Amino acid sequence: MPETFRPQVAIVDYGMGNLFSVKHACQSVGLKASITASKQEILAADAVILPGVGAFGDAMGTLVRLQLVDVLRQVAASGKPLVGICLGMQLFMTRSYEFGCHEGLGIIVGEVVRFESPAEGAARLKVPQVGWNQIHGNGAWKGSLLDGLQGGEFMYFVHSFYAIPADSRVVLSTTRYGHIEFCSSLSQGNVFACQFHPERSGPQGLRIYQNLAEHIRVRVGEVQRV
Repeated sequence: MPETFRPQVAIVDYGMGNLFSVKHACQSVGLKASITASKQEILAADAVILPGVGAFGDAMGTLVRLQLVDVLRQVAASGKPLVGICLGMQLFMTRSYEFGCHEGLGIIVGEVVRFESPAEGAARLKVPQVGWNQIHGNGAWKGSLLDGLQGGEFMYFVHSFYAIPADSRVVLSTTRYGHIEFCSSLSQGNVFACQFHPERSGPQGLRIYQNLAEHIRVRVGEVQRV
């Protein structure tokens, strides 16, 4: 693999994401990134990122209309890195209870629920959670996209709903908002997802993109040697 090799990342464009910030973060760590809704480009990329902000039902409706649901499932099954950010993480789940019940991509078994009256002592906290909060882990971050980060790092969150994976073993980090502890990132095989926005989380968030770039280069090198 030549030293100038720059892996190609497809950032899925379905009209509901902080796409250019994600693209800039990818480029800053040496990745080639394209914002695209093309099935061919997504399947041909070395890695795929599904960002997102907004309503779950609207997002799934758009993915269905763009015929990207099966494409994303194919990427998940391919072994290529697949990353979900914020709403993207929620879309990976089986279903969401945001404004009714909506089926998700089903890449990760679990549900998406709303913060129910989070409180700190007698004080009610606002929903959505908007701002910096800490991520905590069980010390198993080595080799994951959180490699090199410390428990207690601050990341930037904007959300009213959160994912509950059915299998607690996929939970990579947790975060507490008031009395509610929730899954703030997860990892299952080649799939990584985080509720926070790494592209808006300073050097700590950028470390996640650096780890992604390294994971892609290692995988592409292994594929080329086969």
